[in-house]
Amino acid sequence: MSNVQKPVSITQIELKADNRNLTGINELDRVLGGGIVAGSVVLVAGEPGIGKSTLMLQAAEAQSQKEKVLYVSGEESARQIRLRAERLGTLSKNLILYPETNLMAIEKAIDEVKPRLVVIDSIQTLFRDDIAAAPSSVSQVRECAAYLVGIAKATHIPIFIVGHITKEGSIAGPRILEHVVDTVLYFEGERHKQYRLLRATKNRFGSTNEIGIFEMKETGLAEVANPSEIFISERPKEAPGSVVTCSIEGTRPLLVEIQALVTPTKMPYPVRRGTGVDNNRLAIIIAVLERQAGLKLANADIYVNAAGGVKVTEPAIDLPIALAIASCVKNKPFDGKTIALGEIGLAGEIRSVNQVEQRIKEAEKLGFKTVVLPKGSVASAKQRKIDLVGVASLKEAVTSFLQ
Repeated sequence: MSNVQKPVSITQIELKADNRNLTGINELDRVLGGGIVAGSVVLVAGEPGIGKSTLMLQAAEAQSQKEKVLYVSGEESARQIRLRAERLGTLSKNLILYPETNLMAIEKAIDEVKPRLVVIDSIQTLFRDDIAAAPSSVSQVRECAAYLVGIAKATHIPIFIVGHITKEGSIAGPRILEHVVDTVLYFEGERHKQYRLLRATKNRFGSTNEIGIFEMKETGLAEVANPSEIFISERPKEAPGSVVTCSIEGTRPLLVEIQALVTPTKMPYPVRRGTGVDNNRLAIIIAVLERQAGLKLANADIYVNAAGGVKVTEPAIDLPIALAIASCVKNKPFDGKTIALGEIGLAGEIRSVNQVEQRIKEAEKLGFKTVVLPKGSVASAKQRKIDLVGVASLKEAVTSFLQ
């Protein structure tokens, strides 16, 4: 009973800064909250083939420049990993490969190697001898994950666990898997497109609003230094239904193109579908456009897309969505050198948004000339070379910029 904890006053708890290790990949460090915390367990989830193993191999190689890293693979042989490492240029003497699925053998290897970091690829392949169930079953995944957390906390060695997701978009295995780990990262993107987004949905040591952006190349994943420029680089010139906005993802301002397509339909129930935007919010914006701006949308299919595969759900994208739809309906292009941002209320008013200064600065950096924003936000913005146009209502914004 000597190890039993006793209740203590909160004022007697020693407060120490998190001992963090930089991964060597800036975008990964950003999402983690500044690096890897000793003894933490990070779950990296994503669809098969999206690049999880590539990201983990690159992170492991970067860490192995300092000390030993143990890379445990239950899906690939050591030869297969060596071939991939040759292609990625991630060969290091301190990167120790261990093709194994028996958790007890893995624990013994951790004790012998004493690595700085452990990577498990993947949790669905591990099994414990004392559990009468097949690998990837609910009980095996749950117990193996809990056991790995215990190892990490006891040894203060951080562990990265790779996990697959189902067709529904959730992590394969029991829901408790997300609860027992310290951080859950989702690696998103389309396999046929080169850009990948790394997003935290749980982080005990940092924000869950940050995103990391990578580009998949033949030599592996490359960090994207200026994602705003990439997301708007292919937007059509002078085309109706296209409006650029600035979304805040954590601490990062991100310029995104919002596209809208409005087509007549004779079906009794028109289609209203959004990709990368909140469908419930889209329905509200369409209703406000009809009621407050006088647009006739009852007999039209409406599709809205956040270009580049990025997901933006904050209220500041309400106004650009509405302007993109109105632009397509009126067949009048929105000015290509103007961005729009603002939340729309049910009465058609344009409400203020946060972090306006960061958004304006990002737009100015990429050569935009005008920002359409809520009237209430104009006063709080610093004077810059870029023009700031405040609008009080959705009707005013539509009539002013889509004549």
